[in-house]
Amino acid sequence: MAIRMPRIIHAKQILRWSSSAASKALSTTVDVPKGYFTVYVGESENKRFVVPISYLNQPSFQDLLSQAEEEFGFDHPMGSLTIPCREDIFIDLTSQLGGL
Repeated sequence: MAIRMPRIIHAKQILRWSSSAASKALSTTVDVPKGYFTVYVGESENKRFVVPISYLNQPSFQDLLSQAEEEFGFDHPMGSLTIPCREDIFIDLTSQLGGL
C-alpha cells in the first residue's frame, strides 16, 4: 500500500518555484525575513503580503495555492506567487492561521 502526499509535494513545487522566482525578482525579496515568502493577493489590484512558510502545511492555505495554480500556473508574469482571491478573505484566513 502506497502513501500519497500530494499536498506536501505541491508545497515543495511552490518552494522550488519561489526559489527560482526570487532570482528574477531579487529587489522584492530583499526585505523578506528568513522563513517567510511573499504572495500577491487580489482579484484586480494585487497587494503584497509576507507570510510564514509554515502556512504551506495548512490545508486551507493549500486550497488557495491550488486555486492560484489553476488560474495562473507557476510561471506568472509578475514573477511571484499570486493568489486570486479577495484581500479581505485572505486576511481572514491568515489571521486564523496565525493563531495556530
